[in-house]
Amino acid sequence: MNGHLKELEERIDYQFKNQNLFSQALTHSSYANENRFKGCQSNERLEFLGDSVLGMVTADYLFRAHPDLPEGDLTRTRAALVCEESLVEVARAWGLGEYLRLGKGENAGGGRRRPSIQADAVEAVLAAVYLDGGIGSARKIIQKYILDRESEKARNRDYKTALQELVQRESGQVLQYRLTGSSGPDHAKLFTVEVDLNGTPVGSGQGRSKKEAEQMAAKKALEMMGEA
Repeated sequence: MNGHLKELEERIDYQFKNQNLFSQALTHSSYANENRFKGCQSNERLEFLGDSVLGMVTADYLFRAHPDLPEGDLTRTRAALVCEESLVEVARAWGLGEYLRLGKGENAGGGRRRPSIQADAVEAVLAAVYLDGGIGSARKIIQKYILDRESEKARNRDYKTALQELVQRESGQVLQYRLTGSSGPDHAKLFTVEVDLNGTPVGSGQGRSKKEAEQMAAKKALEMMGEA
């Protein structure tokens, strides 16, 4: 086996049975055109399939994980998860650029770092995994490198800043956080905070610290406003 591709398999955490399929997923049309006489195929058809596999797995995940989210919010969330920027992050995590097969001109022009080429190659690799190992194998990779990473981003989101930016769209808006209660022993205290907008409660949250409780109150306010 190509030792170079073995490294990428380890990064993806998937071992291909069909190495030709893997190589095709990494083959840009510029390379395929230059090597057409060898019967070389580009990754464009795999990219087409990978787009659908990614969309289906992501939609299925969101549908099950967010039973109360309306269709419009599900659509927007899916679009953010499968966008080019998200796929480029995956490509960088894999170091995918160094493994791509590019034509001489595309390579000289910086194609390995081109976002569109990297994103398309990620979709092609997902399709190759799907064809080689089934939907379960593809789902495992999508969960690890796209869905779990987005969940981590959501956990780390600064809800207070997001809420402040939202209300500042209109002048004269005043946000105020109030500690409304605490419970539990000193070593495991639980704080409750309410956030008011112009004197009217718009969210309440709890946390192990006042700061965490304020973040949860802001998150609840954003959810109430349809912005979370």
